[in-house]
Amino acid sequence: PGSVIVDLASERGGNCELTEPGKVAHHHGVTLIGYTDLPSRMAKVASDLYATNLVHLITELTPEKDGQPQVNMEDDVIRGLTVVRENDVTWPPPQPEAPVSPKPAPGTEEPTAADKEAARQDAKRRNQFGKGALLLVTALALYGVGAHAPESFLQHFTVFVLSCFIGWQVIWNVTPSLHTPLMSVTNAISGIIVIGAILHLAQAENLAVGIMAFFAVLIASINVGGGFRVTHRMLKMFRK
Repeated sequence: PGSVIVDLASERGGNCELTEPGKVAHHHGVTLIGYTDLPSRMAKVASDLYATNLVHLITELTPEKDGQPQVNMEDDVIRGLTVVRENDVTWPPPQPEAPVSPKPAPGTEEPTAADKEAARQDAKRRNQFGKGALLLVTALALYGVGAHAPESFLQHFTVFVLSCFIGWQVIWNVTPSLHTPLMSVTNAISGIIVIGAILHLAQAENLAVGIMAFFAVLIASINVGGGFRVTHRMLKMFRK
């Protein structure tokens, strides 16, 4: 009592003698679902999943691909699905053997907690050294730019560095789950770069500035178009 039977063969009369095709019957406290249109009642994903499971089951049962089922009780999948075989109740199946953990190769030992902590501290020190070296190289580069670049360039360069820092902070402090849609939209900020580069192209002081402005316009335009393209494709995923 209280059990539910879903008779998947109800379209051909049913596997259960008490199944009523096309109806839901109740006998002895047991509910028998005899719908003959179960595939159309299921969501497509569920239908695909069920069909895939059936295909794999039939593939396991007919290894020779001749349509003749072979119940291999040594197969963990077939053994786990078999309830009755040759008038013998085979359910429940025996518990599968736990996989044997691989033995370490001769001469190798499992690292201890102290070794792991030492390795972690060493990696942390290398990371700090790398950050310090990068900071030193950046400071020297900025000093070189400030010592030899013209004043007009320094003004633009200062704005560029500040905008990069602010943009990095805006993206970095966003929840990682929102990175993809947010970053594809905020790429439109590159439009500011496009405007600035176009202004430099219009009043290029020398060939180097003109070349840099041209590449800035090209790359920023690709960034803007790609950002909106990615966002549009993502939004289409949620539309019917």
